Amino acid sequence: MKGKPRVKTVQRPWGKFELLALNVECTVKIISVKPGQALSLQSHRRRDEYWVVLDGQGTIQVNGRKMRAARGKQVFIRRGQRHRLSAGKNPVRVLEVSFGKFLEHDEKRFSDRYGRK
Repeated sequence: MKGKPRVKTVQRPWGKFELLALNVECTVKIISVKPGQALSLQSHRRRDEYWVVLDGQGTIQVNGRKMRAARGKQVFIRRGQRHRLSAGKNPVRVLEVSFGKFLEHDEKRFSDRYGRK
């Protein structure tokens, strides 16, 4: 995928919907992080990721830049960028849309609380 995905907002009489991916190879999952826990600081070689915070609170880190993870926050993470999601006092859930070749173990870990390599 070239560049940031274009989120298209479509208005309807009942409200709206946001189109995140249309006719492209992607993998979709929901990530849930327990209070006080964090994903490893990692990057991917074969995929970009688009995160939408569903609920909860925490911190998103992308290439050293930290931002508040709050409901509705949207972040595009390019392949090769170091990133991490951390939960605060409450759990946080993120919808992740991965663009490109998805392999669960495509990550390169730079830091991990749980001793994983």
